[in-house]
Amino acid sequence: MLLGPSAALLLMAAAGCSPGDATASVAVPSPSPEAAAYCRALDKELPDTVAGLERKDPGPGSELTAGWGDGAIVLRCGVPRPAEMDDDQSKGITADGVNWMLEQREDDGPRLTTTLRKAYVEVTFSKAYAHDTTPLAALAPAVKKTVPSRL
Repeated sequence: MLLGPSAALLLMAAAGCSPGDATASVAVPSPSPEAAAYCRALDKELPDTVAGLERKDPGPGSELTAGWGDGAIVLRCGVPRPAEMDDDQSKGITADGVNWMLEQREDDGPRLTTTLRKAYVEVTFSKAYAHDTTPLAALAPAVKKTVPSRL
């Protein structure tokens, strides 16, 4: 499920520099109490800036969601396990020791969801960051510290 080094490098190719579309709101997940506790801990550890973008959380305010750059990067913690994880053809990457399943979206940038963690963390990128995994590396230390591995 993880991409080889050359595919990961392709994904890391430079992205455009235009700002992301502003996100007025995002759906707040409804995780189990255990996952919600991991998500609250994650929220406290998330960086103030990612990829040079200041943290600006989407509405409605929640410890389960975070954002940077007016919707360019949006994180939701405690999302349901994506059905695509059952597909042995699904693609993934590893960024700073955290595994992510990659879903390409037609009209937006990619959506990535952690794998092998006790709570699922989803990160969506605007098209401007569609080929840049740098934001994942910035988020990985907080994920590793607060959301334990299932292994």
